[in-house]
Amino acid sequence: MCSAEALIYRRRHLTAKSDVYSYGVVLLELLSGQRALDKNRPPGQHNLVEWARPYITNKRRVIHVLDSRLGSQYSLPAAQKVATLALQCLSMDARCRPGVDQVVTALEQLQRPRAH
Repeated sequence: MCSAEALIYRRRHLTAKSDVYSYGVVLLELLSGQRALDKNRPPGQHNLVEWARPYITNKRRVIHVLDSRLGSQYSLPAAQKVATLALQCLSMDARCRPGVDQVVTALEQLQRPRAH
């Protein structure tokens, strides 16, 4: 459990913004193919959010987080946008996290086929 999750748990103060944080964790799990917490990963990688954060802050480094089992079955620009959205959701300051409606809108835009 990362420090933000621990704080929310201790206070038992769940809000729409804490739900958004949780959704950011789920987005990272989807991108990486890894669980949020996994003691079987190497030291420093047990907590997915803490491990991935430095990679998802840089568009060129996002590729290090992506599940290698995907091969080339994804659009790198779309994966970068999902990583950026995850990073916004995972903001330590709840006031800086997007609203649930903004998250849904961002994901719907990614889902739309692009005109060629």
